[in-house]
Amino acid sequence: MQTMPAHAAHHQDNEIETLEEFDAIVSARGTLAGFRVQAVDLTDRTRELLTTDTAGAVFLGCPMREEAAAKVRAAGALVFPPVPDLPFDPYRGHVYTPGELFASLDKGYEQTPDALAYAWFQRTKADGDVYASMLRSVHDDSVSDALDELLRGTRVVGVMGGHAMARGTQGYERAARLGGALARAGFTVATGGGPGAMEAANLGAYAAPYDDAMLEDACQLLGKAPSFTPSITDWARCAFEVRERWPKGNHSVGIPTWFYGHEPPNAFASHIAKYFANATREDGLLARSNAGVVFLPGAAGTVQEVFDNATPNYYESRGEPTPMVLVDRVHWTERLPVWPLLQALARNRSMEPRIALVDHVEEAPEALVRLARTTVG
Repeated sequence: MQTMPAHAAHHQDNEIETLEEFDAIVSARGTLAGFRVQAVDLTDRTRELLTTDTAGAVFLGCPMREEAAAKVRAAGALVFPPVPDLPFDPYRGHVYTPGELFASLDKGYEQTPDALAYAWFQRTKADGDVYASMLRSVHDDSVSDALDELLRGTRVVGVMGGHAMARGTQGYERAARLGGALARAGFTVATGGGPGAMEAANLGAYAAPYDDAMLEDACQLLGKAPSFTPSITDWARCAFEVRERWPKGNHSVGIPTWFYGHEPPNAFASHIAKYFANATREDGLLARSNAGVVFLPGAAGTVQEVFDNATPNYYESRGEPTPMVLVDRVHWTERLPVWPLLQALARNRSMEPRIALVDHVEEAPEALVRLARTTVG
């Protein structure tokens, strides 16, 4: 299995995103000049801020005492103060964790940061307030930056599929086995981060260090709440039960959106990059799937993702085409005949040897590896 890189080793050299990094930089270099300090609580670092050069530094959403803020501004730093009464931090330096988004789940999902951020989005998305839209944009850009840092140097496979796939079904278990097989093959699994097939693939990646019996038991336990309707609270609690029973899961990535906030994020992605703008999220998920994408049976959303991915492969706008594997021949040739159109698009293009249609999820990992080896052109 591929190890997710340590966060601190991969961001820009002038970015400080934790208190530990702040202390280390001040101690080793004696200056903060030109640094970007992102969402670090500096309330207890007044002495350091008063005595350290901060010329050209930028402080993004860092709580600090007023005398410290006045000094660093006077010394030539820019200070973007924390935004009061927001249910999210627009300047955050890291992607989310399941525990962070589902904090306070014991009081009901409606009290969690995830639900509160969605409620804020619902209130502000149509009011035309440039301040709210700016906060959403700053947040999404911060999340993209954090996601790029997290994934640098990893081989990412996207798994796309419908949100309607219920826990306890054969399709769900097969999607989970796919996630496990990809993780064991050394890939980082990335999904849309929601329920259904997305959750199943993240679950499979989480379960990769365990044996098949664990995955069967986990699927059975999750079957107690097959869907996030009628109760997101019950649905999420089942997932955390699985995590508590088998705590040493493997990493994977979920990239959901508050644009579809009625669909909660799943708790099996260890790293969750949640966006307000769905277009940014969709494009970002596919663009970061540098080792290819597997498309499980889905409806309109998954069809859209197939062609969102096919377009840059067709034009080579992101460089050499990446593998695309469609799973379930009947679904993609009869129910929704996407495969014939994809084949026709690919004909005589560099992407032609990088697409495949397979009958079963078990064939997808081998197909990905085979397509990646195929010479393009």
